[in-house]
Amino acid sequence: MAPYQPGPAQAAAGERFTVLDPATGEAFDEAPDQRAQELDAAVRRAHEAWRSWRSDPAARAAALLASADAVEAAEPELAPLLTREQGKPLAESSAEIARTAARLRWFAASAPEPRTIQDGRAVHSEIRWRSLGLVAAIVPWNFPLQLASAKFAPALAAGNTVVLKPSPFTPLATRLLGSVLSAALPEGVLTVLTGRDPLGALLASHPGIRHVTFTGSVPTGRAVAAGAASGLARITLELGGNDAAILLDDVDVERIADRLFWAAFRNCGQVCMAVKRVYAPARLHGRVVEALAARAKAVVVGAGLDPGTELGPLNNAAQLARVERYTARALADGAKAAAGGHRLDRPGWFHAPTVLTDVPPDSPVVTEEQFGPVLPVLPYGSVDEAVDAANATRFGLGGSVWGTDLDRAEAVAGRLECGTAWINHHAELSLAQPFAGVKESGVGVAGGPWGLYGNLSPFVVHRALEDRS
Repeated sequence: MAPYQPGPAQAAAGERFTVLDPATGEAFDEAPDQRAQELDAAVRRAHEAWRSWRSDPAARAAALLASADAVEAAEPELAPLLTREQGKPLAESSAEIARTAARLRWFAASAPEPRTIQDGRAVHSEIRWRSLGLVAAIVPWNFPLQLASAKFAPALAAGNTVVLKPSPFTPLATRLLGSVLSAALPEGVLTVLTGRDPLGALLASHPGIRHVTFTGSVPTGRAVAAGAASGLARITLELGGNDAAILLDDVDVERIADRLFWAAFRNCGQVCMAVKRVYAPARLHGRVVEALAARAKAVVVGAGLDPGTELGPLNNAAQLARVERYTARALADGAKAAAGGHRLDRPGWFHAPTVLTDVPPDSPVVTEEQFGPVLPVLPYGSVDEAVDAANATRFGLGGSVWGTDLDRAEAVAGRLECGTAWINHHAELSLAQPFAGVKESGVGVAGGPWGLYGNLSPFVVHRALEDRS
């Protein structure tokens, strides 16, 4: 990715692109296809706004609290729009908006704490904290508002200003969110830019950016990091996962089946920290497959705006094709579909909730992040074998262990090579905790005070305790 260079080759202002409804596959609205000129203008406004925004912590906290109130008040407009462009059930869209408001409130109450260094010298040394400047937030399509707030809430609380770019698959609710927040935030503090390539590349490599935070695929994350490196900007990258769930031999299959199913299939499996592989003891493997398959066959699949829908479509045609390709490859290699195994014959990007058994362990549906409603269940002979299999991946975002003996389950969880391990549940996060991956799942830390300090730079002041003149 080359450093940003403005030039006449960029598309003229005023161009637009269509947004498709994943439940129908048809266009239902448009968004501005913004390019270099708009980006440059947004960066200038953000730098101007930063001068005053960084200097008044009390005003920032009040603005973030007002922002949370505004988001909640706009839920009746935001939720249907989010469902329309993303596909998820309306209740899940409402929950995403509630989470966005909650994160704004959490960071409104957060402030960096000065720290005194005592090392025996006759010097008073104090660590203070300064904002970085302008933060670029690049957000994917699976949780557009929630992941946007995970980036801009700590950045704004730290005194930075933000330029936010949503995915071109889901630009509309984010644009509306930006409009809602504009009533609570000073001009230029948060700017939403929408557009197709190369807008993301231009934003990541813009010389005015001091911190680039990105959620998405590993290949795009590498490109973002290369672009940010051109200006030596700080990076925070969350690059997905291939989370394993290990079921121990004392697990109560029926008791945990619902939790396990939704840990894998929520948001149609389009969750970075969803369960994407299940390892079950050989003697329980059949029962686990049967329990998960029964739920997959019973779940109501439909348009997210339909009141009875429990599982919506995949977000876009390319993602549906990826899921189809991985599933077909597994079936061709000898796997069996205990449920699903195919796309649904209807308009839109629907795939049947799928539970696979007899899957070769080297199948891409096991080794890669399928990011869809497909779950392989693999048998194991010993716990050591299960842990080795769970760790045999280039990803390391999350993992979970399920069983009745909680101490034993926690000991096994401690052997997983990932950033977060859960016991008897999965993919549940507190606003106060760090969120980070190992291996190719990411760089840097988000969430909690770690997310706040990741948007700050230390400033050390030394003062002699005696006259040295």
